[in-house]
This record gives sequence, C-alpha cells and structure tokens, in this order.
Amino acid sequence: MLGFCLVLISLFSMTDFDDSIYKIYIKMITNIVILSLIICISLAFWIMSMTASTYYGNIRPISPWRWLFSVIVPVLIAYNGFKKKSLDHSGALGGLVVGFILTIANFSFFTSLLMFFLSSSKLTKWKGQAKKRIDSEYKEGGQRNWVQVFCNGAVPTELALLYMIENGPGEMPIDFSKQHTASWMCLSLLAALACSAGDTWASEVAPVLSKWQPRLITTWERVPVGTNGGVTVVGLASSLLGGTFVGTTYFLTQLMFVNDLDISAPQWPIIIFGGLAGLLGSIVDSYLGATMQFSGLDENTGMVVNSPTNTAKYISGKPILDNNAVNLFSSILTALLLPTVACGFWPRE
Repeated sequence: MLGFCLVLISLFSMTDFDDSIYKIYIKMITNIVILSLIICISLAFWIMSMTASTYYGNIRPISPWRWLFSVIVPVLIAYNGFKKKSLDHSGALGGLVVGFILTIANFSFFTSLLMFFLSSSKLTKWKGQAKKRIDSEYKEGGQRNWVQVFCNGAVPTELALLYMIENGPGEMPIDFSKQHTASWMCLSLLAALACSAGDTWASEVAPVLSKWQPRLITTWERVPVGTNGGVTVVGLASSLLGGTFVGTTYFLTQLMFVNDLDISAPQWPIIIFGGLAGLLGSIVDSYLGATMQFSGLDENTGMVVNSPTNTAKYISGKPILDNNAVNLFSSILTALLLPTVACGFWPRE
C-alpha cells in the first residue's frame, strides 16, 4: 500500500513528462485496483458461502480450489479478449463479473459461456472486410462494451445467483423429477446463452455466405442485407448450429463433472434443447428487430442504418429499441419460455 501511494505522489509531482506515459501509468494503477477489488469481492463470496453452509447445513460450501479457479480463469480470458480487441475496457470488466459468477456456480455454465464468447468473437472477426462494406456500425475486431456484455450476460448471471441460492455451487444433472427448480434454472440459463449464440452466429454468418437477399420476418418481403428482422435459410441454420454448439458444450461438461448420471434422467436432450433455444432466440430477435428497431437505407452510403436521418429511406420498424435491448428481451423471453415447455417433455429416469 505504501508503494502504491509513493507511485501516486511521484506521478502527480512530475510536471514535464509525456502525457501518454501518464495515461499508461494511470491505466496500470486502475487495473491493479480493480483486480484487487475483484479478489476481495470473490473472497467475500467464499466466506459467505462457508458461513451459510455452516449455519444451514444443507448448502455445499465453495472449495478453495473452485474459488481460485473462478478468479484466475475469468481474469485470463477477459485479459485475452481485451488484448485481441474482442472486448473493450468496460466490456472486459463486465466479463470478469459474469465469468466469475457463472464459473463459481457451475462448471457447465462456465464452459457454455466460454464457448459462446470464443465462437462469437471468432465469427465477428471472420470476413471483417466484407462485413465492413455492408454494416454501418461495424467495429474493428468486434469490440464489445459493458452494455453488450450486460445484455448477453445479465440473464445468465441472475440465474446463476438464484441457482447457488437454491442448490449451492456445484454441478448437478438436469432431472425434473428430483430437482425441478434447479433443473429449470439450469435449462433457463442454457437457453439464454444458446439464444445469444444463435443470434450472433446468424448475424455474423448469413450476410457473408447467403446468396439471396434476406426476407423481412413480418411481411416476407425482400430487404437489403443488414436490415433488422431480415432472415435467410443460412441465418436460421447458423442459429440452430450456434445453439447446438452451446448445448453440446454443456452436455459434455455434464459427462465430465457430474458423478451420478447413471441414476438420473438422460442428459442427451440438452443438445437438442440448445439447438432449439438458438433457433427460437434468433426468430424472436428477428421479430423484435423488424417491429421495434428502425431500419433505413442511407442514400449516401447505400448501407442500412438503425436511426432515422434525412438521408435514410424507411424500410421497416419503429425507433423504440436498439440492438442491445432487442438482444436482452429475446434472451429473457427464450429463457422463460423454453424451460417451461421442456419440463413437460424431458425424459424421466
């Protein structure tokens, strides 16, 4: 602490030094402070877990190794995402919070989140030059800020917290006959992640690979590439694959970390469920985009824009929601709808 104060005093006592060096030092110190706070907060979670397990007796405590893994791994992933420009500074900090909570709650949650993030980041950068010519809001590297992290991660984070309150940290099989509430929350979290993956895969793959113009999901009329609510066969197939990819990741993690699968309900429907969540989430997202997002064709650039301007020719939708809000609402709807339906069809032991 004394060294930290001396560094601050020396920084502010200097008058003639390069402004860029000053910014580097400030950013470095800020990162150190934030990392220290994250470690302190995560330690508080661990202490509260140990206290609760001692007091109530029926909640599994968080082991030191699980806590350590939940701190170190999200930090490394967020740093790597920031270094490769998949996340900006605020997005990396938001990702740390989401990653820590999901990892400490359930390793199946963590691997599903990780595969969603890695695959989405790769696809966002894939064919970047082609996307830059058709997307007016394209960012180099596809940097995500804290708002985008929140809209994709808020629902899974809340469900992970509820899961720990209900079941404690740890992995468990999805079995509605034995653990109805916890199984519902697991599938709801998976549905939210698969929905986000399906929408991202569709929006990143379809504009590049589809040979036909998309059709507006509400009227089925052909619209320019990039129109909110436009769908293609390639896009729908990509959303199904994206959800299936996340579902498969969840299923494989179950096989690795859950011990009593032999006396539980079959887990293979997780893969099918993930694919359906990705497809349904993409359809819901498209419908909301077609009705509650403005789409217009800018006459100067020839690109689709998301806000009304004097040079934008109206295509569809109303300027009520932006893309982040649409992602959030579609995630919520998918997370609520699909697990409710799945519990009626899930095979029993």
